[in-house]
Amino acid sequence: MSSPENETPRGVQSGFCKEDQPRKCTVQPVVIGGMVLDVNATSSMHANPRTTTPGKVIFSLGGVARNVADCISKLEARPFMISAVGFDMAGNMLLEHWESAGLSIEGIQRHQNIETAVVCHIFDEKGEVAAGVAHVESIEQFLTPRWIEKFKCKITCSPILMVDANLTSSSLEASCQLAAQFNTPVWFEPVSLAKSRRVASVVQYVTFASPNEDELVAMANAVSGKEIFQPIRRDDSSTKLSKEYFFQTLKPAIWVLLDKGVKVLVVTLGSEGVFVCSKAKFNLQRLAFKGNQSPYFSKQLYEAVSTVCPKDKIFGASMCKPMSDLFAVHFPALPASVVRLTGAGDCLVGGTIASLCAGLDVMQSIAVGIAAAKVVVEVESNVPDEYCLAKLADDARSVYSGATMLLCQSKL
Repeated sequence: MSSPENETPRGVQSGFCKEDQPRKCTVQPVVIGGMVLDVNATSSMHANPRTTTPGKVIFSLGGVARNVADCISKLEARPFMISAVGFDMAGNMLLEHWESAGLSIEGIQRHQNIETAVVCHIFDEKGEVAAGVAHVESIEQFLTPRWIEKFKCKITCSPILMVDANLTSSSLEASCQLAAQFNTPVWFEPVSLAKSRRVASVVQYVTFASPNEDELVAMANAVSGKEIFQPIRRDDSSTKLSKEYFFQTLKPAIWVLLDKGVKVLVVTLGSEGVFVCSKAKFNLQRLAFKGNQSPYFSKQLYEAVSTVCPKDKIFGASMCKPMSDLFAVHFPALPASVVRLTGAGDCLVGGTIASLCAGLDVMQSIAVGIAAAKVVVEVESNVPDEYCLAKLADDARSVYSGATMLLCQSKL
């Protein structure tokens, strides 16, 4: 029986670069991972077990990789998506939206045997996930190394490759190895606590990783091969933990991942903000992105943000000595009227990648990512319908001006 990847009946999208033809690829960030239909159920009151609760149920287009790519597109970069969906209702909804946005579907495999990934989230009255069920096996089954390698030339030309941990270890390795051949930076998105451990097979290739604090601990345990790190313990008191406490507690896990090869860790802390960490600041300043800025990416985004967030301002404020082991900056979160928290991390990544592609530096780009995340928590969709560039730049300015350098010190 032939592989679905080789079949064209009923619509496998097969527009890829052939080895014997000249490569004329458009410069695009490449995103590999899940396209998912989310079924979101939000209760209007405290839910009781073994019975239904009044509330609201909506369909939302989702998937970590899809959300990131959608956010990138809303900021005027044109991502190339590599994924898999079926011919079912969920797949049709996802592809119709993708095509209506003017985005390419040639990297999205379709086959009659594919059941489009679906995730059901149950939210509490505060907008946080209380429970959920994920049916995403098709992503692992059909996003194979062989399918990904069909789009080698896209990765060749890409300024950055983002992979999500819905991929199997073999597909992650294939993706990252292709990127390494062409010095394409790799962004690893952990997806979930369990799947974040898949970083162990590709840690040496990862330029950026964006875990929350629990995923950070799981990733550090996975790459060290021992269960030696623990998440931060919070009691029920109203005492607010300081950013210095968070950093000192998480620093051993941060160091392990940096020591194993990750260049930049973007650790998300929810309402406590974001840590950006690297072994030394040159990793942040010397990162180069192929083909960034116009005509491929948003000149307007670059000009709006660089005007209010002066380039290298945070680096210039550093008092770190050249031999310092660890460089870390804390960015504050923005106050928001929270509707739902899903999508925040994905839009942080999407906003950051779009900004890097536009020519902004790492610190400016993180500030834009946090501003992009703030917008999405105030709506019900996983990615907002649009971004107001002036408001995004103003929010980025607030984040950027509130960033503080954490003492660069030894790993010990």
